[in-house]
Amino acid sequence: MDGDLMFPQPRLDRRFSVCDPVNLGGRPSDFDGSLRCPGSPDEDTIDMEMGDSVQVSPFPHSYSASAPSEQNDDQSNSSRYCLVASKQMVGIFLTVWVRNEIRDDVRNLKVSCVGRGLMGYLGNKGSISVSMCLHQTSFCFVCCHLTSGEKEGDELRRNSDVLEILRKTRFPRVRGAGDVRSPETILEHDRVIWLGDLNYRIALSYCSAKALVEMHSWKQLLEKDQLRMQQRYGRVFQGWKEGRIYFPPTYKYSFNSDRYAGEGRHPKEKRRTPAWCDRILWHGNGLSQLCYVRGESRFSDHRPVYGIFLAEVGVVRQRRRNNAGYFGSRVEVEELLPRSRSYRLRDDEVLLS
Repeated sequence: MDGDLMFPQPRLDRRFSVCDPVNLGGRPSDFDGSLRCPGSPDEDTIDMEMGDSVQVSPFPHSYSASAPSEQNDDQSNSSRYCLVASKQMVGIFLTVWVRNEIRDDVRNLKVSCVGRGLMGYLGNKGSISVSMCLHQTSFCFVCCHLTSGEKEGDELRRNSDVLEILRKTRFPRVRGAGDVRSPETILEHDRVIWLGDLNYRIALSYCSAKALVEMHSWKQLLEKDQLRMQQRYGRVFQGWKEGRIYFPPTYKYSFNSDRYAGEGRHPKEKRRTPAWCDRILWHGNGLSQLCYVRGESRFSDHRPVYGIFLAEVGVVRQRRRNNAGYFGSRVEVEELLPRSRSYRLRDDEVLLS
């Protein structure tokens, strides 16, 4: 009779918001979780279809802001998040946080790293990917640092990095996962968010790009954006989407200033054409972006970017099997943030960095 047992089809009856502050330049970000921006409509989404040891432990640590009074205890409890995965590979760092209320619905946590640095495999360039299932929907979060350089042909090396990350990223099958799918590759997941220092530049001279930046001519600049151009040629990220960009290029800034590097005050400072090196892309149905903006932290020669998403999640109304999905998929926390740090987000958010 077990072979004849039928399970109901997943029903999309819950939505979760995903917030992605991106930390670039290999340094901690001072991202302010209280920052909010107006939601941008779905029609403002651009469809891009053109042509170290791994440690994860399921949910042992929680962080929340202290409630100023007993009246806020309930609100504080409902806003508490816990760290479910954390991985660092040289300057690449990815963490995943979830609300305590949904932590038992997160299963099959897995991590995969791909090195693309010196000699094609060292970890100063490459990616960290985290795979997980929330209810019946699989998610993959990819944080990368691709090949740098603004010489002609460097964009092809970045294309190669992306293709190798897609080819080499593999997640082990989870034994005992029951009815929950266990994707092995990035593109097998239902929802994928790819973020980080993609390092694609603007194919203009420094003076031409700087003049367009000063005029806030983002559309003209984006016409020469290497990532958009390579997608139009069908060479990389086919079928991926990115929100509209309404903010200045995020690279390269002089340290602790709002001035692009090479503007003449420091003759030894390397001049780089301003570019949107730091991006957030997504793949799969059931994701809609509400917000895509940059922060103004001066801690790095990059400006951080972050996005807020709504994600559709399939839920099967059946009794949860005890420990389903944990057998064979142990992931432990590698690096924890100090307990004195606090994070307060809306009730239905998952925090990544």
